[in-house]
Amino acid sequence: MKSRPVCSAAVGLVLLVFAPSFWAQAPSTNQAHNDSFVIGNDDLLAINVWKEPDLSRSIPVRLDGRISLPLVGELQAAGRTPLQLEQDIAAKLHNFIAEPEVTVMVEQTNSEKFNILGQVVRPGSYSLTIATTVLDAIAAAGGFRDFAKQKGVYVLRQNPNGVESRLAFNYKEVIKGKNPEQNVKLEPHDTIVVP
Repeated sequence: MKSRPVCSAAVGLVLLVFAPSFWAQAPSTNQAHNDSFVIGNDDLLAINVWKEPDLSRSIPVRLDGRISLPLVGELQAAGRTPLQLEQDIAAKLHNFIAEPEVTVMVEQTNSEKFNILGQVVRPGSYSLTIATTVLDAIAAAGGFRDFAKQKGVYVLRQNPNGVESRLAFNYKEVIKGKNPEQNVKLEPHDTIVVP
């Protein structure tokens, strides 16, 4: 009979020692927000207030960068991260709801765009919704016109320091497999020029 308390104590000691490592390996259900994305004009946001379906909705960010919500009023959304906007909305709702749980998700990014100009079928501004390369952009614009200088295409990119750089793109070389590094991934506000 004395072996049971000793065995129970031993099992308890093992659990006490190793339990924190078991808990540390359990996946977390609360993921931190990605603070690198900044909301822009024309983005479509899904705003959910827990247990408040009348306040939850999908709403576009207006051209002035603001959104309007019942009980909250006008809020600046452009230039803020989803987490910052959640905190702003929760603070405004605190006057009406004891502990508001707000979630802001970006359903559609319409603010991140690139431009393609010159000798393409459909020049203009296009949404940068996926990892778009220069070749993808030319295809989206309907391809080259008859007299396009396919060896002289270039990308104008605004660098973080404010200096504009020019990235050469020789279509003829890229489609032959030469210099594939010229087919760069586009960034917001890039402009492709097809002379």
